[in-house]
Amino acid sequence: MPQITGYHAHVYFDAETQDTARRVCEEAARLFPVQMGHMHSRNVGPHPRWSCQLSFAADAFDKVIPWLMLNRQGLTVFTHPETGEHLSDHRDRAIWMGEMLDLDLSIFDRLGA
Repeated sequence: MPQITGYHAHVYFDAETQDTARRVCEEAARLFPVQMGHMHSRNVGPHPRWSCQLSFAADAFDKVIPWLMLNRQGLTVFTHPETGEHLSDHRDRAIWMGEMLDLDLSIFDRLGA
C-alpha cells in the first residue's frame, strides 16, 4: 500500500467567489499548519476551475478536513492524498465537498504518472 505523505485541498472559485475563497484559504492557513498556494485566476493542471491549493501533512488531516467541511462557504473543495501515484491520487482516492467536477486527467498521461 502506498504511503500518504500529505494532502492537497483545492478550493475552487470564480470571479464572483474569489474573495470568499481567499478568506477561507487564509483562515485555514492561519488556524492550521497549512501552506496556502497561489490564487489561480485560470484553470491549472487537471483542475476545471480557478483554484487555490492548500497543502498539509498527513497528521493534520483530522483537523483541516472537518474545518473545511464546516467553513467552505459553499465553495467546492477537492482533496486528494499525496502518494506519488498522481493519477490514482486524483482519480481514485479523492474527496469532494460540494459539486463533483470532471478533472482533466490527461495531464497525467503526458507526465507519465
